[in-house]
Amino acid sequence: MVECCLGRVETSPLVGGICNTPTYGDLGKAAKDDFNKGYGFGSVKVRLRTKSCRGVEFSTSGHAYADTQKASGNLETKYKVCSYGLAFTQKWNIDDTLGTEIASQNKLAEGSKRTLDTVFAPNPGKKSGKLKASYKWDCHEVGLGFEREAYCGFEESI
Repeated sequence: MVECCLGRVETSPLVGGICNTPTYGDLGKAAKDDFNKGYGFGSVKVRLRTKSCRGVEFSTSGHAYADTQKASGNLETKYKVCSYGLAFTQKWNIDDTLGTEIASQNKLAEGSKRTLDTVFAPNPGKKSGKLKASYKWDCHEVGLGFEREAYCGFEESI
């Protein structure tokens, strides 16, 4: 059994010592990573990552597209509070969208995970939040989610 700050990897006698059933979100991850990280036809991509001595991870990336002459970029910070089993992820991109994710893993029960994901876009006044919970055991996973979206301001029509 291997244990890290926010998770635990256990061997299982079910399938050759480890359960290899992917979750729904991981099914197309390898193919998506090939196109998002591997091939850049007509675009320039830059990605920089570093980690501070206190364990805070910083990641920034930028994309410039030659055909549309548009650019995008983001900054992401991650830090963990191991004593409480929490992980904080904060994201900001050049579209002025701010996102925060707070995740707690294995605190209520072994294999449980709860996530609060919020997004705020000040220009259109959009606020959204997702609350997710999941529980994994052996080769099974059960998940539950709730999503809410709100807009600030007024709409006019003639």
